[in-house]
Amino acid sequence: MKATGIVRRVDSLGRVVIPKEIRHTLRIKEGSPLEIYTEKDGGVTFRKYSPLGDLQDFAVQICESIRRNTGTIAAVSDRDTIIAQSGGAKRELLDKPNSPELEQLMEQRKLYRYSPGADKLRPTEHAEKYHLGVAAPILCQGDILGCVMLLQEEDGNLPQESDQRLVSTVAEFLGKQMES
Repeated sequence: MKATGIVRRVDSLGRVVIPKEIRHTLRIKEGSPLEIYTEKDGGVTFRKYSPLGDLQDFAVQICESIRRNTGTIAAVSDRDTIIAQSGGAKRELLDKPNSPELEQLMEQRKLYRYSPGADKLRPTEHAEKYHLGVAAPILCQGDILGCVMLLQEEDGNLPQESDQRLVSTVAEFLGKQMES
């Protein structure tokens, strides 16, 4: 683990302030859930918590099924990164931070479908080969947990209404799984 050289004191309520630089680097915002672990050597580890992390294996299977049946690159993201993908180059997408455009789409809680002439929204900041074809937010009791996406390469077919219904159904299903 890399030392940062920053020391913080615990206040009377047991709180510790995470320095702004670290919050910015790790994209920790007010209200972000964190997991806290204790280590044998007396250390304490804070880790960003992803409720969808519990469904990651399941999300991979869903992406593979979508890919087999549609021929389209399928991906699932949590609030921060792409957590599951089938098709395309995994190193370009998997575990990469969501693009600001994708984060904004999730915040709007709306379905998205690319149409000709519209700006091409990238799933991650550095995904040059891919853009969003269809995206649907994963909602659980009103909270945004992530997004289900069909991605397109530059020369890909336009997404259809059936693609939008499929992605919406999968996103709703994942949200329901998180409720139980």
